[in-house]
Amino acid sequence: MSTSERAQAYGRVMKTISDLGASKLHASEQDIVREAADTFLFTEAVNDEMRDALIALEELGERLVAADRLSPDGVEQMIRDVEACGPAVPVV
Repeated sequence: MSTSERAQAYGRVMKTISDLGASKLHASEQDIVREAADTFLFTEAVNDEMRDALIALEELGERLVAADRLSPDGVEQMIRDVEACGPAVPVV
């Protein structure tokens, strides 16, 4: 993925955080999303930090869906946008 595409994905994540605001995402939850996006954006090769950030993001997503604060589709889109901030190789 090009630097431009990664930057655009990062912008989408930041917009999502802003749009959801404190009504849907508490400050600590916003931090998890932001830190995951930062980790993906500033990494050139798949590493353990990316894996850990993705696990934290997926766990957050599960909690948000269980609490009926975000839809499964909304969580999936947020995760895809964070992943798009990273290198082209998928994290497993």
